[in-house]
Amino acid sequence: QVQLVESGGGLVQAGGSLRLSCAASGRTFSNYIMAWFRQAPGKEREFVAAVSRSGDNTKYADSVKGRFTISRDNAKNTVYLQMNSLKPEDTAVYYCAQSSSRFFYENGGRYDYWGQGTQVTVSS
Repeated sequence: QVQLVESGGGLVQAGGSLRLSCAASGRTFSNYIMAWFRQAPGKEREFVAAVSRSGDNTKYADSVKGRFTISRDNAKNTVYLQMNSLKPEDTAVYYCAQSSSRFFYENGGRYDYWGQGTQVTVSS
């Protein structure tokens, strides 16, 4: 049974930072692409970032490029999202997701498993 458990969300002022974590279990972590998505109230879920199996390659949405960093620790079965220079428009529930695809996809339908989400709120 695959489980993805996010943590690290919270309330932060604009310009601040947060680091999200997602602990995975149930199958060999290093075999899968990992990604973060987010969904704001009244909006569709959107891609944020993805990291390759080894951690050597990453992909970001334009809206977070230069501010967010995705990374992974395969020894700890954990993926991270370091979020700096946060803006009120970053407010959303953040989800980690796992994909068995060979390539990065921004389409959530290409991801096999999802976490329950963690709330990030950025105040102005």
